[in-house]
Amino acid sequence: MNEYIMETKTEEETKRLAEKLALLIRPGDVLTLEGDLGAGKTTFTKGLGTGLGVRRTINSPTFTIVKEYMGEIPLYHMDVYRLENSEEDIGFDEYFHGDGVTVIEWASFIKDFLPAERLDIWIKRVDDHTRKIHFFPRGDHYEFVCKELYR
Repeated sequence: MNEYIMETKTEEETKRLAEKLALLIRPGDVLTLEGDLGAGKTTFTKGLGTGLGVRRTINSPTFTIVKEYMGEIPLYHMDVYRLENSEEDIGFDEYFHGDGVTVIEWASFIKDFLPAERLDIWIKRVDDHTRKIHFFPRGDHYEFVCKELYR
């Protein structure tokens, strides 16, 4: 599996990177987001939503597990932190194979439910503003997406 690393220096740069990614993804795509609290997972998702044409304010779905946002392509934003050590399947396949893009924060907590082909993204906090964003494509489509994003 290849790894692509990009660095952003501000929240706005992180959002713009995610907006650029939104132009390369398609319905049915699954993106996982990992990173410590405050790393920028929701900030990244906000930029992705903007790129997908979402007009509503995007915030963390911590207490609801899944939030759905309508745009040119629907965005399904999951925060599965509360599902750690749970065997509960909340209908993941309906989202993963649906008509929208699924973004999963803390995806390692549901690794047994994740599709084999997906884009894993790890956000690492370097300092108060700088982030290193690691992209791990799983599958040819996501490899293509990362190569285009990295240009």
